[in-house]
Amino acid sequence: MAVTGVDCFTDYYDPALKRANLRAALAHQRFRLLELDLGTADLAALPAVQVVFHQAAQAGVRSSWGRDFASYAHHNVLATQRLLERYRGAALERFVYASSSSVYGEAERYPTDEAMLPRPLSPYGVTKLAGEHLALLYARNFRLPVVALRYFTVYGPRQRPDMAFHRFCRALLAREPITVYGDGRQSRDFTFVADAIEGNLRAWRSPRAEGVYNLGGGSQVEVLEAIAILEEALEVKATLTFEPRQPGDPLRTRADASRIRADLGFVPATDIRLGLATEAEWVRRQHAGPRS
Repeated sequence: MAVTGVDCFTDYYDPALKRANLRAALAHQRFRLLELDLGTADLAALPAVQVVFHQAAQAGVRSSWGRDFASYAHHNVLATQRLLERYRGAALERFVYASSSSVYGEAERYPTDEAMLPRPLSPYGVTKLAGEHLALLYARNFRLPVVALRYFTVYGPRQRPDMAFHRFCRALLAREPITVYGDGRQSRDFTFVADAIEGNLRAWRSPRAEGVYNLGGGSQVEVLEAIAILEEALEVKATLTFEPRQPGDPLRTRADASRIRADLGFVPATDIRLGLATEAEWVRRQHAGPRS
């Protein structure tokens, strides 16, 4: 099977890191990369395909406030609408949209199921929910076979450098203080990247796949617990500094994953200890070189 990747390599973080993440894919003879902006490019350049995995977005909750919001509207809303238009008459097997648990905000109950009214806490969450609604509109009006997956904090090797676990690992390896926002007791439902990939494949291949699903890792831990696991994995004691909790960060997330389990047979396979140890080893190799 041939795969076409699309990226415009924004400077949200160093594009060289993004290109490094693509080296293995680029070495594969059935993979090609198109460098274009889905919000402005002529999307006729995109090929006819069986499935679209729409992962493209401007990420980051904290930076979505203020003057950078235009970038979020461009990459998360406009780009999604244009991609849906490009494929609305195509014979797709599935259009899989990467949504986010950020659409829930401070949910009214935990675990949180898909029927819960979305109430985003950040502009980022608003744009991801807008993209999700657009995808579902195309499903209802044009029979586009859409599945939206609400990711719950994906982590693992090749994680973005601005995300917490990557930052924690770098700080531990450099023997620098770790900045914790809030008291560290806030918790997240964490999903290992290999499990997120498996969820996407099942969203494509499962006959019952339709509508919105929580994609949660089943590993709910507090921030301080996660740091303790990384300390053990890297054999370094952390020094912590505390700053006020940031606007847009919910105190807790926890997925009710019963729908994705029933429809797609999806059950996450990687627990938080193994997942964090795997990410920590990857970060160590990136920033500290191989063990002596």
